[in-house]
Amino acid sequence: MPSLSQLLADHENLLILDAASTQTQVGLLRPAAPSLWQRTPDEAGRGMFVATQQILSGSGLRLDDIGAFVFCEGPGSMLGVRTIAMALRTWVALKPRAVFSYQSLALAAGVYWLANAPRPFTVVADARRDTWHVQPIATDGLLSPIQRVPAAELPAGELVTPENFRAWSKPPRAFGTCGYDLAQLFAALKDEDLFRATEAPDAFQHEAPEYKKWPATIHSSETATKK
Repeated sequence: MPSLSQLLADHENLLILDAASTQTQVGLLRPAAPSLWQRTPDEAGRGMFVATQQILSGSGLRLDDIGAFVFCEGPGSMLGVRTIAMALRTWVALKPRAVFSYQSLALAAGVYWLANAPRPFTVVADARRDTWHVQPIATDGLLSPIQRVPAAELPAGELVTPENFRAWSKPPRAFGTCGYDLAQLFAALKDEDLFRATEAPDAFQHEAPEYKKWPATIHSSETATKK
């Protein structure tokens, strides 16, 4: 998995897209120029496109000048992540370019670990239906695989959740909060291997969705009595 420094060296102009939280965030990173960031509370279907246009206009670049796209695959707002994934599939179809993904909780955990005395803790986010996304990080900064667990099975120890992430249920105990300002997070993690190349941008899921096969049976009064 490449680091941000490697991506900049290989692709120069990087467009960062993130709609995992209630704040849609877009950034332009270049190896020899200041980073540019836009942040908006607008939903991704509007905010992402407006912010991208503002950044390109401010930099004097066009979308065709972007060397690679970097996006958050989640966990977070499923609608926001999929809106960005849809846009990326369209842009890459118009002009093929590399796309890299990262996970929101891993990014937040890495910066929180660096900013505080190194210690183990867990970054969590609401996964709905009384379950939580769980991203542990060890004292040495090693990230364990992300999991989804019931609220009653949240790990012991320090729990923090990224700011501006939606929550639909009350946590079983108090959480701390860690930052999710991408301008600060990306500046702190240039050499961390958090990015993964992908040919099909999509939202992160813990397991592949399962679909029930339709039996193609014509409904009638006879079939209704057999239920």
